[in-house]
Amino acid sequence: MNPDGHVYARYSQSVSSRVDQVLGKINHGHAITYASGLAAASSALVHFKPKRIAISGGYMGCHGAIEVYLRGRFEKTPIIDLEDEYQEGDLCWLETPVNPAGVSRDIQYYANKTHAVGGKLLVDSTFGPPPLQYPFKFGADCIFHSGTKYFGGHSDLLCGILIVKTAEEREQLWRDRVYLGNMMGSLESWLLLRSLRTMHLRVPRQSASGTEIAQWMYKASLVPEDQEFDGIPGGVITKGGYNATFSIILARRPQAEALPHSLEYFVPATSLGGVESLVEQRIKADPKENPLLVRFSVGVEEVEESR
Repeated sequence: MNPDGHVYARYSQSVSSRVDQVLGKINHGHAITYASGLAAASSALVHFKPKRIAISGGYMGCHGAIEVYLRGRFEKTPIIDLEDEYQEGDLCWLETPVNPAGVSRDIQYYANKTHAVGGKLLVDSTFGPPPLQYPFKFGADCIFHSGTKYFGGHSDLLCGILIVKTAEEREQLWRDRVYLGNMMGSLESWLLLRSLRTMHLRVPRQSASGTEIAQWMYKASLVPEDQEFDGIPGGVITKGGYNATFSIILARRPQAEALPHSLEYFVPATSLGGVESLVEQRIKADPKENPLLVRFSVGVEEVEESR
């Protein structure tokens, strides 16, 4: 990130170097940005060169990036479950909280498990941005974020972020990025810098509002079919979630299809983490998902307006 090196934008330029420095401080490590979340995911695979990959559930895009990476390998790289036994050279790809339901996993448990045999732990913390979660505190070797979501916060940029513990490892990631050619553009870097100035205001607000709305929906899920709770008929919601982005399970598919288009303040869209509240029947984006599942991304609006 030497300013004297700003001779060609594929190597570095002032705005992207600045945003990397700020992200490193926010995430308590050494950060590097990419053109998208999946560009960062692919770069992590190139960097770690895993003998096997342990992954279960989570964002379909990361599974797709892994599939593409494996197609270019001459040696077989097995995919194993997170709960399988690990071996030296394994990469544990741990997403937590998990998309789309928001379920949290024990980072320290998987750090101990993979480090015991000489493996590495990458934590996809997209659903748990600072100040909600700091994976290095619990043993992560690398933190991955789709910066498009909470870091961007305004649904107007694409960004991927990797954070590592040392400047030397970050330097290697940078050298790889020079020739992979998947750096983030100067406009997106400028937009991300803009967004980081309000992140300490946005994320706690979204988390607090999401918690309140999720708890409200959970109470509705406990009501029998012949009753209602705060205007919600009993029996419609069968299961609720938590976090600023969470999901609920509805009783019938037509209800799940209609709900995203029946709300006043939630916009039906597939992204998350922005200041505007979004909602989607998740199967519209991920064909493998439960058709009864509806995902909510809570923005910064007043809770009373969102309910």
